[in-house]
Amino acid sequence: MCAVFGGIYCLRHSVQCLVVDKESGKCKAIIDQFGQRIMSKHFLVEDSYFSENTCSHVQYRQISRAVLITDRSVLQTDSDQQISILTVPAEEPGTSAVRVIELCSSTMTCMKGTYLVHLTCTSSETAREDLEPVVQKLFTPYAETEIENEEVEKPRLLWALYFNMRDSSHVSRNSYNDLPSNVYVCSGPDCGLGNDNAVKQAETVFQQICPNEDFCAPPPNPEDIILDGDSLQPGASESSAMSEANSETLEESANLQNSETSE
Repeated sequence: MCAVFGGIYCLRHSVQCLVVDKESGKCKAIIDQFGQRIMSKHFLVEDSYFSENTCSHVQYRQISRAVLITDRSVLQTDSDQQISILTVPAEEPGTSAVRVIELCSSTMTCMKGTYLVHLTCTSSETAREDLEPVVQKLFTPYAETEIENEEVEKPRLLWALYFNMRDSSHVSRNSYNDLPSNVYVCSGPDCGLGNDNAVKQAETVFQQICPNEDFCAPPPNPEDIILDGDSLQPGASESSAMSEANSETLEESANLQNSETSE
């Protein structure tokens, strides 16, 4: 929507520092990696771009994640075109339920004949410690597929990656050090299945910057959009052309009358 309504994107530009006005304490410009100064009334930034000094008092939660590639679906079905969502309840007090999302090749996220699986939960320990027990229940390690037992019926695990990432969705703006009043912070991904938290954050920031505007108003009909620089409307152009044609017709008529009179 930003691009449709004239937003400008500076690709491959990173921000080196902010220029803060001494009197107002507000950010008035940024300096990019080329040393170029870009003026700005507001600056919106994701949490991970801040320096360690800015975040020194922030207490982050962690998210445990795993990304897997398997040879078939956890859902026993004849179709190979589906998306599966599974919630595995927590087994011990103090741990979190694990959300499993499985994508097939029709989603264009993996090769044909394979499945891409995401596992996510709030961290209790490392990602491997939190998620590997669930992976072992749902999938068979590739090295064990030669063993003939009932576990071979489970999908084979072809590749796995475990990692932790910080969750800044709960962090208050006041936790950051020395932020100018016109610098707005957005969090990174959270554990939610959808993007509800991101939409709420966007609406909150929007209302702070544009308090009298509607948030995400329905876009107009493309035929009704008038871009800057379009000085003449189609109707005006047609009227102008008709006026010129009428003038030429009148001139020709006058010339014809003068010619007949002289004869």
